[in-house]
Amino acid sequence: MRTIGVITTARSDYGIYLPVLRRIQAEPDLKLWLFVTGMHLSPEFGCTVEAIEQDGFEIVERIEMLLSSDSPEGVAKSMGLGTIGFAQAYARSRPDILLALGDRFEMHSAVTAALPFNIPVAHIHGGELTEGAIDDAVRHSITKMSHLHFVATETYAKRVIQMGEDPWRVVVSGAPGLDNLHNTPLLSRAELEEIYDVDLQGAVFLVTYHPATLQYKQTEDQIDTLLSALAAADATLVFTYPNADTSSRVIIERICDFVDEHPRAHFLVNMGTLGYLSMMSCATVMIGNSSSGIIEAASFNLPVVNIGNRQKGRVRGYNVIDVGCTGREILSGVEKATSPEFQEALDGLVNPYGNGHAAEKIIDRLKRVDLSRDFIVKHFYTAPEGREI
Repeated sequence: MRTIGVITTARSDYGIYLPVLRRIQAEPDLKLWLFVTGMHLSPEFGCTVEAIEQDGFEIVERIEMLLSSDSPEGVAKSMGLGTIGFAQAYARSRPDILLALGDRFEMHSAVTAALPFNIPVAHIHGGELTEGAIDDAVRHSITKMSHLHFVATETYAKRVIQMGEDPWRVVVSGAPGLDNLHNTPLLSRAELEEIYDVDLQGAVFLVTYHPATLQYKQTEDQIDTLLSALAAADATLVFTYPNADTSSRVIIERICDFVDEHPRAHFLVNMGTLGYLSMMSCATVMIGNSSSGIIEAASFNLPVVNIGNRQKGRVRGYNVIDVGCTGREILSGVEKATSPEFQEALDGLVNPYGNGHAAEKIIDRLKRVDLSRDFIVKHFYTAPEGREI
């Protein structure tokens, strides 16, 4: 039986993983080992490890690594603690292959610790760009430490190959998070109102805003500008929690103060995958700088006002309206997104991130791949001269 170790750091990657985790569980020749770390274990971020247990997944290792600090020093120290913690975890529980997702610094610690153990790594969502965040460097670093790449689009496949990865190691799987839309019955508007004690009649603005970590010193001004722009909105405002990044706490503090002063505003710590996707299905517009606005929102024909550079460089559908960080630009984007003309133009929108069959492609390759020394030893691939990658 082949053991698949899966690193999960937060509610965001866990929701994307879910279709893959369930397929691993269903395979008689595969054994799922979950390594849980980061925000999952933090009461401040909702202690979402409990949701994993409620879903019936066995947790092999819990790796504490997050310091109660969002300063650059605190994040860097957390990365070091994570590397130490995962080294100890792998010494106890060494999987046959490790599955990592995305671009979080916690994920980087897990993959770095796997290097000396010669644990092969499969990486999901490589080749993407987010020029406004340190995640960009983290993602590309994980790519170079990985042996198998499950990318969301052909564009990202070409970029991974451009980084010297052999084409046979790259699989265009699509985004596994979209599988949830095909496999999970979503909650109705009435159910969301009852569960989260919110009134979803009329316009609903779903706001997910994270620090742009390459501009973390500007976070306070940026969140204040966003909240000022939203203050007069004739809509229910549903805010979600930011990631545990540099300067995330100022976002939390400002939103808490805003919600106290605005009865139609709500701040939800942890909605889980089902709640979040269901809220997206009911929203009038999504506002912020989250990858979910780039990847999942298109499947709902949901207009997105994408603020700043955090997601700059990612492939996107024409439901995404890119704006700067000024109040005037944000309000202009919201006005366009909520216009009947723009919303009608989204009929028939095709999501560039796939059609909801990523998990089966990922599992098929994980089952069949030869984990011998030839898989572990990588060679830098250079495309033949004159040949397009």
